[in-house]
Amino acid sequence: MVFEHNCAHCNARTNSVFSALELDGQKELNEHKSCTTFKKGQVIFSENGLPLGLFCVHSGKIKLATTGPDGKEQILRLVKGGDILGYRALISGDRYHCNAIALEDSSVCVVDKNYFLKIALEDKKLCQAIFKKISNDLKTAEEHIVSLSQKNVRERVAEALLFFKATYGFEEDNQTLSVQLSREEIADFVGTSTESAIRLLSEFNNDKIIELTGKKIKILNPDKLTKTANLLY
Repeated sequence: MVFEHNCAHCNARTNSVFSALELDGQKELNEHKSCTTFKKGQVIFSENGLPLGLFCVHSGKIKLATTGPDGKEQILRLVKGGDILGYRALISGDRYHCNAIALEDSSVCVVDKNYFLKIALEDKKLCQAIFKKISNDLKTAEEHIVSLSQKNVRERVAEALLFFKATYGFEEDNQTLSVQLSREEIADFVGTSTESAIRLLSEFNNDKIIELTGKKIKILNPDKLTKTANLLY
C-alpha cells in the first residue's frame, strides 16, 4: 500500500543518515521518493535483483538474509526505523547480495537512485553520514563473523539476545525484547540448527536467565546473560 510521508516531519529521521540534510534538502528529498508498506513476511527486495533506489525504513523491523548452498538461511543484519537498505549495491553498481524481508508490518520510503547518488556526492554532511553508516555496519558484520567462528553455540545464543536488545530495545516493561523472532530465525542469526536454539533457550529459561512466552522473550538476568555470552573480560 502506498502512503505519503513528509521527510521533514519523519520521526525516524533522527536515526537516519538523512538527518544530516538541512531543511531545504529534506524538502527536496521529499520530492524524489515514494513510500509503501510491506506486510510481515513480504520481500522488499530480492537477492541478485538490480537496485533502483535507496530504501529508508520509516517504521517496522526488517531482516537481511541470504541462502547458503545447503538451502539454509543466514541472517546477516537486522534493521529498524531510520535505517537505510540496499546502499551497498546502489553505490557499487552491483546486484543485491541478499534478501530484505519484513519481520513485521513495515513502512518504507524509496529514494530515487540517481537523485541519491547525486546528493551523496554533493552534500558533504550527508556523505560523511553515509561513510559512518557503512563503517558501523562493517564493524557489526566483523564482530558477528568473529562470534560465529570463535564462540560456542551457547555463547552465541546469549550474545544474539543481547544484540536483539541493543537493536530493538525493550517493551514498556523494560524486560521483554521489542521484537518477536521465530526459533528458526534465531537459529539462522546464530548459525546453528533450530533444535539447538530451542534447547539453549529452554535452558536459559530453566536457569531463570530469560522467560519465554511464545515468541516473546523477557530478559530476567542481563548480567548472567552477558556473562554467558562471554562478553565480560
